[in-house]
Amino acid sequence: MHNESLSKKNVFHLKKITGSKAFSTFTAALLAILLGLVFGFIVMLIASPPNAVPGIFAVLTGGFRRIADVIYYATPIMMTGLAVGFAFKMGLFNIGASGQYTMGMFFAMYAGFFFNLPRGLHWIVCVAMGMLGGLLWGLIPGVFKALLNVNEVITSIMFNYIGMFLVDMWIQTTPGMYVADKARTAYLPASAQMPSLGIPNSGVNISIFIAIAIAILLFIVLSKTTFGYELKATGYNRHASTYAGMNGKRNIILTMAIAGALAGLGGAFAFLAPSSIPGSSVTYEPINVIAPNGFNGIAVALLGNSSPIGIIFSSVFISHIQRGGTQARLFGYEYEIIDVVISVIIYFSAFVMLMQEVAKKALRQLLDSLKRSFGKKGAEKASDAQPAAEIMAEPELSEVEKEGQK
Repeated sequence: MHNESLSKKNVFHLKKITGSKAFSTFTAALLAILLGLVFGFIVMLIASPPNAVPGIFAVLTGGFRRIADVIYYATPIMMTGLAVGFAFKMGLFNIGASGQYTMGMFFAMYAGFFFNLPRGLHWIVCVAMGMLGGLLWGLIPGVFKALLNVNEVITSIMFNYIGMFLVDMWIQTTPGMYVADKARTAYLPASAQMPSLGIPNSGVNISIFIAIAIAILLFIVLSKTTFGYELKATGYNRHASTYAGMNGKRNIILTMAIAGALAGLGGAFAFLAPSSIPGSSVTYEPINVIAPNGFNGIAVALLGNSSPIGIIFSSVFISHIQRGGTQARLFGYEYEIIDVVISVIIYFSAFVMLMQEVAKKALRQLLDSLKRSFGKKGAEKASDAQPAAEIMAEPELSEVEKEGQK
């Protein structure tokens, strides 16, 4: 009986865990990743059957041989993922993270070239300027949305192009910032570069800790504060939240400004990173191409279900398979195979609710079968114990009845 009650208790706790939102989100993301990898393997199999197995193995394990690079490249897409995910929580689709990222990069680099500050203060001011640049670029679509009800998808995606062309023009026409014969920016001074973690041949720096701290702070703000509750309530139903006394227009503007600031920090973290070559730095080439890290942020946000904590892990995963994709070239595959895998993962992540329902249904069937199994065993034990109980419960004969039997 004790074992039976213990088993039922374990099933109850398992059902409670698997029924939680966090678990269903995790299983949905895991299923999307598995489907994406399977699809990528099929594409590899069609392209070059003999190399498919070692190729997909390189994709899955190549990042482990370049952990420092995985962390370095995960940091900016973590910030753009937070920018997209934070806006999602408000019911806004911030597809303009690329423009905000680029504008943040320009502001940070401008401060690096032209602000003459002490070494310990210079990089901090550059990071703050990057945040300011992204904030201003995110603020504009927010104002259009709040005051004129212009769809933020239209304005933010247009501002990707406007920001990219403006930054490229500003860089090429700013003396001391652009090296014309090399078609790139000059090297940043060492004082403007973020402190390195000291890992050889890598630009990984303290920005990864800042990014994780920001993600945790956002999680606390969204889940534990009145301000976060108001933002989410406005996202669920703008008119109902306004009727309840919340300032919907202000919340929209604040959300887009904060999202822009986060993406701007991503640009600052990417281009203020220290170079592994002494005397050099990360450079930018103004070639009229929208920053891919902004769109990678959309993938990170979808895979992490817009949760700040989930975005930390999804950004590391995306960076991991991207680094592995470079290893797949050794087996004759183009790097674009990773873009295919990530695209499929995004595609399935977009159906996260369907994935959750599928996972819940499968787990529910498993738990019900376990429950029936335990119940059947308990009934069998009860039927086996019944004759013995009847014998134990048989009434004793009186002295008169005993004499009569004799």
